[in-house]
Amino acid sequence: MADSKMLTGYVLKTKEKNVPIQDAVITKTAKGGYMVQGNDGKGNKMTSILNAAKAEQAIKDGVAKKGY
Repeated sequence: MADSKMLTGYVLKTKEKNVPIQDAVITKTAKGGYMVQGNDGKGNKMTSILNAAKAEQAIKDGVAKKGY
C-alpha cells in the first residue's frame, strides 16, 4: 500500500486505481480549484483533482511541487 502522504490517481491507459503519482506538480484551474499532474513511473501521464487543504499539505510535505 502507498504511503499516506503520497498522492494517488487513476491511470486511464492501464485502468489501474490508486497508483502513486510521481513527479507531481500542483496547478490551479481557471475556477480556482487544484489539480495535480504527473506520471505513474511507466511513462503514462496522470491528472487528478484535489481540494485546497490536500494540495497545500502535499506541497508542505514535499510530495509535490508548486506550479502556480
